[in-house]
Amino acid sequence: MRYTSLLLLILLMAGCGHKNPHIVFETELGDIEVELYPEKAPVTVANFLRYVNEQRLDSSSFYRIVRDDNQPYSSTLIQVIQGGLYDDYHPKMLAPIIHETTEQTGIHHLRGTISMARNEPGTATSEFFICLDDEPELDFKGLRNPDGAGFAAFGQVVKGMDVAEKIHQSKADEQLLTPKILVYSVREIK
Repeated sequence: MRYTSLLLLILLMAGCGHKNPHIVFETELGDIEVELYPEKAPVTVANFLRYVNEQRLDSSSFYRIVRDDNQPYSSTLIQVIQGGLYDDYHPKMLAPIIHETTEQTGIHHLRGTISMARNEPGTATSEFFICLDDEPELDFKGLRNPDGAGFAAFGQVVKGMDVAEKIHQSKADEQLLTPKILVYSVREIK
């Protein structure tokens, strides 16, 4: 399986300074550093690192914020910022990956957790979000998604939550940032 080779490469590279891979989002509002958990969420981390190492997320954006004032039709409120390539037909978009639930990985949606956005299970591609609060309704059996499968959490912000907060408080038209917050680059720290 192609993910096995990539996972071995990830684990070897993780020995270069950190136990787990760390990546940095360089945004126009500052940097956000995230630790990834390949042992717990191997498919999701391998997919995300492929986007990073192939520079597919360079010049992408944080484009969506979800907060109390823009969820009028939801009974399950969450606080997140979302980024990625945004367009399903973007030329940098890779094929969807299988869904690794929080029940499988043990990684829960806490403040600073990074997770994959999706529609149906098995549709995640480049879109990700960062939790601004503890969000148990995004976990397996949570109520935010009617299928109950939750979202695939795969890492944790270790520096730059202040930047995530700035993004979360930015101007938006409903849930879409106006303007989007540019992500100059996303790089793995070696």
